[in-house]
Amino acid sequence: MKLSIIDQSPVSEGSTPADALRNTIELAKLADRLGYQRYWIAEHHGMVTLASPAPEILITRVAAETSHIRVGSGGVMLPHYSPMKVAEQFRMLHALYPDRIDLGIGRAPGGTGLETFALMRDRKRHEVADDFPNQMAELLAFLNHSFPSEHPFNRIKLTPAMPGGPEVWMLGSSMWSAAAAAQFGLPYAFAHFIDQRPTRSAIEYYFSHFAPSDYLPKPTAIVALGAICAETNAEAQRLAASSRVLIRHIRRGEPRLVPRPEEALKELESVSDPEPSVMSEFPRYHIGAPQELRDKLIDMASQLHVEELMIVTIVHDHRARMRSYELLAKAFELRPRD
Repeated sequence: MKLSIIDQSPVSEGSTPADALRNTIELAKLADRLGYQRYWIAEHHGMVTLASPAPEILITRVAAETSHIRVGSGGVMLPHYSPMKVAEQFRMLHALYPDRIDLGIGRAPGGTGLETFALMRDRKRHEVADDFPNQMAELLAFLNHSFPSEHPFNRIKLTPAMPGGPEVWMLGSSMWSAAAAAQFGLPYAFAHFIDQRPTRSAIEYYFSHFAPSDYLPKPTAIVALGAICAETNAEAQRLAASSRVLIRHIRRGEPRLVPRPEEALKELESVSDPEPSVMSEFPRYHIGAPQELRDKLIDMASQLHVEELMIVTIVHDHRARMRSYELLAKAFELRPRD
């Protein structure tokens, strides 16, 4: 079983966004040493809780500070950008760090409608057509030098021109993304931590409808989910109170900094329905001591027939977050790197 990390650069109460970015770099270096497969950086706009709106910048620093782990975007929200510009950015990253760069592509806005509007170059159009499939096809053509000979973009020579390229992944949390990944013949990363309801259906659809391509001969999937590990179940549950409250506030449209566990527990005790029930086969967050948590994660991966899980961990204390990933690496017997 491979384990990877998706990092949203969470900002905790009593700290700053700069602290959160430094924490991302420190955690990436630890993940590299522990033997994790990938370290992906999320893209979020206009959220005080999360400090990384530009993963392509943070990827550069994280890749420079690590040696073996694959580093990538989780993901780039393509509707905001020019496919050519994204291709140039990630070809540059590939030239700097060959065979270590992943380009995860998403369709979601990564923010509210207001941020989406502010990111638009042409704001005169109040209703923008969803041309994501065309954008995706254009991005792949730029990356693979595969425009038809009669296409005007065929004359464009992207630089830096290097053999190979970034590994492209389709990201999503819906049946739409599963269908798109299958149609394009791309590896698929399902964001279970965003919406846990369609997980099995999306993964099964992707596997059953996958169209082999020159890029990928057989389907490959990752499930990204939340996990918090501590020496005891009780301590893991205490740490998890912070993320439970954070999710509650985000659902109410009131994102805040990651609260301290004690404050989070008080809030959870004071509300009658701290977590609205969600019909889901698997929980958004798996929480527990190392062996119990390992068994839960392996069971989930086995049921979904995936060989790699990507873990997001949000707790208030950065040291506790580092320790959670250390305990998971040990429980899964990941091979440490020098």
